[in-house]
Amino acid sequence: MTSQPTKTLETFPNPAPHRDYQIHMEIPEFTCLCPKTGQPDFATLTLDYIADAVCVELKSLKLYMWSFREEGHFHEDVTNRILDDLSIATNPRYMRLTARFYVRGGVFTTVVAEHRKPGWQPAVKVELADLSTPANPNTRG
Repeated sequence: MTSQPTKTLETFPNPAPHRDYQIHMEIPEFTCLCPKTGQPDFATLTLDYIADAVCVELKSLKLYMWSFREEGHFHEDVTNRILDDLSIATNPRYMRLTARFYVRGGVFTTVVAEHRKPGWQPAVKVELADLSTPANPNTRG
């Protein structure tokens, strides 16, 4: 059975909805077409999000990304469209999409778009001491 590109994004229940945790995904083979020339644009997309009730299912995400391959989009448009579609499908607490497009006309383009659920505030980040190296007994501190 062969898979076909689709705009359908499937989800599954968040296994730990009681806490904020970061989900990080890298999509190094994103392609779409330049709307002016029709030539292919290549990008690496980085998706970081904090799920609420559901998470995005990986195969459906792959097929969704594939669906842009034959479509013409400006970099800013496609980045924001993907973020909108993902945030509608998953209703996350927080989501950031970073799109790093390869050089075109001597210019690299990076577009970063964010979504925050109304009223959501991130927890204060806890910085822990690095205990991986033993303390030097010859120093005071």
